[in-house]
Amino acid sequence: MTKFRTWYAIVLFTCLSSIALYAPTAAADPRGGTYLLTIKDATTGAFASRGVITLHGDHTLSAIDSGQGGPDFFFSSQQGVWKPDSKGGAVGRTLDFNFPPSPGVARLDYTFQFGSDDKDVTGTITLTTFPLQGDPLGEGGTVVGTFTFDGKRVQP
Repeated sequence: MTKFRTWYAIVLFTCLSSIALYAPTAAADPRGGTYLLTIKDATTGAFASRGVITLHGDHTLSAIDSGQGGPDFFFSSQQGVWKPDSKGGAVGRTLDFNFPPSPGVARLDYTFQFGSDDKDVTGTITLTTFPLQGDPLGEGGTVVGTFTFDGKRVQP
């Protein structure tokens, strides 16, 4: 009986150690990081705003925009996700809330292309709005703007 318990303990320890050793972790993606963006209207090329976007190592995405506090538009910061694309870049999607007088939900779809040293980024943003009770994860909505951006990685 003692041999069985010893053998059982060794097998259990080995199995648990293997699970801990090979458990997936959020690997740091070299494209991740925080970037300071200059955002322009894709149609006219006119300056639209400045933004800060962070592509987190766990593939969540957060963004703030210089226009979010008004005076023309009132919306929250953006929260969402990103993933690498098949071309060495990435795609992302965020959501934010529009505040009165025009409450609603906005979805921003991003494309990212990274410079050779991952210190520069360019891309596009498509802004689609939905009624507050609409489904910003589904089809539909109203595309209210398409933008381009270029940015630099924020370094410590």
